[in-house]
Amino acid sequence: MIIAIGNDHHGFEQKRIIKEQLQLPHYTIEWLDAGSFSTERVDYPSYGIAVARALCKGQAQYGILLCGTGVGMAIVTNRFKGIYAALAWNEELAQKSKEDDNANILVIPSDYVTNEQVVSMITAWLSAPFKGGRYQDRITMIDKLGGAE
Repeated sequence: MIIAIGNDHHGFEQKRIIKEQLQLPHYTIEWLDAGSFSTERVDYPSYGIAVARALCKGQAQYGILLCGTGVGMAIVTNRFKGIYAALAWNEELAQKSKEDDNANILVIPSDYVTNEQVVSMITAWLSAPFKGGRYQDRITMIDKLGGAE
């Protein structure tokens, strides 16, 4: 499984922890790291765009984004066709975002969650199956709106 991961300066340390600690049974995770690569202040859109493009180009199956509140990252990535980015701050929301909305990017508000919460949220999200059926019908409605790329 290839996961594109990106962050602004707020999420740099949590990204390192995720890459070190996240393990899923039956999956080997390969990381496509879109940056940033330090705690120096950066502009989040660059990293959200890079992760969204990686998914759009088929270079990764899922994306994880970390920034202070997560809101900006969710806004920028949801502009791309075929991207369903969900902002989650607990395990239940992360899981539901995949089950109900087939979120392919999980956006995490680094300033509001602990390192332990981050790993458990991502594990729940990646382990959750998409329900399909009426939930797919809703995604089809959204897809008719179009997108940036």
